[in-house]
Amino acid sequence: MTTPVPSGTPLPKPTPPTDPLPPDFPPAAVPATGSSPTAAPPPGRRLAAELVGTALLAVVVVGSGHQADALTSDAGLRFLANVGASAAALTVLITLFGPVSGGHLNPLITAGAWWTGRGTPAGLPLREAVGYAVAQTVGAVAGTGLADAMFGHPAFRPSALPRGSGALWLGETLATGTLLLVVTGATAAGRGRLVPGLVGLWVVAACWSTSSGGFANPAVTLGRALADGWTGIAPGSVPGFVLAQCAGAAAGIGLAALLFDGREPAP
Repeated sequence: MTTPVPSGTPLPKPTPPTDPLPPDFPPAAVPATGSSPTAAPPPGRRLAAELVGTALLAVVVVGSGHQADALTSDAGLRFLANVGASAAALTVLITLFGPVSGGHLNPLITAGAWWTGRGTPAGLPLREAVGYAVAQTVGAVAGTGLADAMFGHPAFRPSALPRGSGALWLGETLATGTLLLVVTGATAAGRGRLVPGLVGLWVVAACWSTSSGGFANPAVTLGRALADGWTGIAPGSVPGFVLAQCAGAAAGIGLAALLFDGREPAP
């Protein structure tokens, strides 16, 4: 039996819902931007979003390097411009493509989505995760070639800039591990809507504070191996970077599970 509300008494306002994201990192049906879960778009559309999004990211990373190189000889200013453009692009692209594919734009983010969501109805299937990684890699290579062509550089010419040392690999491990910790942890804590901005901010911090410059993305690293300029990486240095990135990603996902697993979403 319910108690009638006296006449003239205002009804209580409904409590706003908390972030609806589940504790696992969101696959395509639950975008990284934190929007409410909906029916996932068709697989072809999701793959296209990852390809186009990663291509645009590579265009900005490589193209801003070429632009900065043409405008100034000051290495610090060039790096500042490149980092700022890359972080801004990531924030925009994750927000834009999140509702379509999850806005991963990085094979390790996809791997994190598959791993944390495995065995759940909303989890990203392994077959689709592999498709994401292929689309991201193709997009990164295509975007690098487009950026080179825009600035009159030879497209797909292997970089001659070596980046191979234990110090650089340690930097890549830290940069990538923290990236996965930020994305997975923020989602688990019910802060999925903040992921685009958090990723952009961490990219700025990682680029400036790690010895490697914070590549933290195997697909874009491979693309940059074909970049003619100071943003490139010699093909022979790519395996070491990618292994360091994978090790960091595993550590980041494990740390996120330890710190955030089972927490109630924050209001």
